[in-house]
Amino acid sequence: MIVRPKQSWFRLLFVWNGSVLQSIIPQLLFMGAVSSLAVFTQGRIFGEKIPLNTTLLTLFGLTLAIFLAFRNNASYERFNEARHLWGNALIASRALVSQLLCYLPAGGEAQRLADLTVAVTYALKHELRDSDPYDDLSKLLGPGQAAWLGNRKYRPMAILHLLRERVTRAHAQGVLTDAQFWTVDAQLVDLGKTIGGCERIVSTPIPFAYSVLLHRTVYTYCMLLPFGLVDSTEFFTPLLCVFISYTLIALEAIANEVAEPFSVAPNALALDAMTRNIERSVFELCGRELPDPVTPRFPYQLT
Repeated sequence: MIVRPKQSWFRLLFVWNGSVLQSIIPQLLFMGAVSSLAVFTQGRIFGEKIPLNTTLLTLFGLTLAIFLAFRNNASYERFNEARHLWGNALIASRALVSQLLCYLPAGGEAQRLADLTVAVTYALKHELRDSDPYDDLSKLLGPGQAAWLGNRKYRPMAILHLLRERVTRAHAQGVLTDAQFWTVDAQLVDLGKTIGGCERIVSTPIPFAYSVLLHRTVYTYCMLLPFGLVDSTEFFTPLLCVFISYTLIALEAIANEVAEPFSVAPNALALDAMTRNIERSVFELCGRELPDPVTPRFPYQLT
């Protein structure tokens, strides 16, 4: 995720990192070439004039804009839900560890359960990004248990199950009362809902047909645009068409990035920073030394 100090209106005109411009330059160059071809041929293909006018392009462009708005709204809903789920993970983790520290006798068991709680969020981050969790889990759980979890497909739920086993054992031994046990278990249920919600987002992408239709429509419109404008804009056609193409193609690219909130794209969620924030919050409750926060690296990007 890109984070940066508040920028002036002038500096925003030249922002490079965090914009999708760098990823769509080849497409814009292609549109510039098509526009130049339209100017060179005076709007003809194989000697035949393409019968386009600005009224037709305006109607087509309005329909395309509505469809783009729908696609971007659908993508942002996924991003927003993902952010809420990770916010719930922070709330549930804090509440769970606070309850365990208060309900269990002073000693190592509460600290061990706190490590398991943090490990759930790290395991979830790596599951969502399909990355190797060994280094993060070994710091919290030790190399042996981290290696054991490496053989599991759904590691966050495996760790959550270990948490519930330990809490249930404490209840069976009379360390936790019935009311305390059910209170703690409610936080475990909330963590399980967070895991399931994140897995739902990952396993249920926006229907492919929408993406294909939007992609084809955007590029068809951008390629036809210069042939409809060339009679009225002449040599300014490439400049105008590249600018309009930038708007439409960039909106599609942003929608594609935001629709995958757990990726490592610049506009995805900063899961590294969020998991570290949960770890720091839990460790502070435990009175332990806090790890360094994840800070933006140049140019202002969190992962």
